[in-house]
Amino acid sequence: MAANQNVIVMRHGDRLDNFEELWVMKAERPWDPPLHQDGKIRAFCTGQKIRSSIDFPIHRVFVSPFLRCVQTAAEVVRALCDVADHNGESNVLSSNSDSVIIDPSKVKVSIEYGLCEMLNLVAVRASAAPKDGDFKFSISQYESELPAGTVDNTVEPVYKKLPEWEESLESARARYVKVVKALADKYPSENLLLVTHGEGVGSIFTELNKDSTVLEVAYCGHLHVKRSIQSGEKQPFTAGEFVYEKQTGIISAAK
Repeated sequence: MAANQNVIVMRHGDRLDNFEELWVMKAERPWDPPLHQDGKIRAFCTGQKIRSSIDFPIHRVFVSPFLRCVQTAAEVVRALCDVADHNGESNVLSSNSDSVIIDPSKVKVSIEYGLCEMLNLVAVRASAAPKDGDFKFSISQYESELPAGTVDNTVEPVYKKLPEWEESLESARARYVKVVKALADKYPSENLLLVTHGEGVGSIFTELNKDSTVLEVAYCGHLHVKRSIQSGEKQPFTAGEFVYEKQTGIISAAK
């Protein structure tokens, strides 16, 4: 049997510390800001737009352990699991997820360390970085941020721990490419949405558009790629190469 596997790679929404500069000074974990309210609205609306614009279901969501990504995934999942039938009509979409009734069986969500922020001073502000390099994530606490019934914590992550602090830009970019392919290979019969950081989205874009360089990835900017999957009796599956389909919120230029 032949089919296509679709993967959407998405950046998180608007982070709080870009709106409230003093938040870092009083935060217990200044390297891990939550979403601003505008970011939650943007994430939910992006989830609605993705749902109404694709002709395939999203089966699984994998998300970076950083809080802004987990909260973004929560809003997107609410939009994807909304039981209301909007029939793709944008005029009935809401920007508020509070009253949404969801079917949690539609999508399963897991946290993946390999989708985390670049662990270096290029991405993590020096004033906020943990002095000992320990980011102190509580996966169970962050899973509670996700809609009830959607979490699949039986999934074995590709990266069982965070990369080492002060990883290079090149190794971070290679990590994003590796983890996207590994997750896709792990679930070849399912369509995936991966919530990560700007460099993660940009790394996949440039991997498939080698003559381009990414200048900016907007909050909730995302990239859709797909590949053919051939399944048979003698081997589990044979996958084609990922091909670029479309993007939203990515500004690029020719090299």
